[in-house]
Amino acid sequence: MLFVNSEEAWFWFVRAQRARHDGAVMLEAATEDTRPCDPDDIYRMVMELHRKRVLHAHHLKTLARYGWRQCPPDRRVRGEHRDLVLWDEALDRLTTVMNAKGLIYREEDHAEAC
Repeated sequence: MLFVNSEEAWFWFVRAQRARHDGAVMLEAATEDTRPCDPDDIYRMVMELHRKRVLHAHHLKTLARYGWRQCPPDRRVRGEHRDLVLWDEALDRLTTVMNAKGLIYREEDHAEAC
């Protein structure tokens, strides 16, 4: 199942990392909920963007903080405005990579098939 967007993919990645940390073993099981990549693939994409200086340390910290909370920064909270900008920038850059790899559902791709 393709991701709706990069935010969904990021939260999925963080949940998988938490499960691993808690001792879960990731098994490949083909179900209708099977994702188009491994959690490690998301990690590699983010780290590649960081190595290329597309994402910076402050982007990574913001992704980690809100990923762990499983909730994006809230535009209604004054103290989260800067984090919201960083969050949006990071996910926009991740979206570009994920779209190129065909990991995000795009309406126009599926409309042509019908």
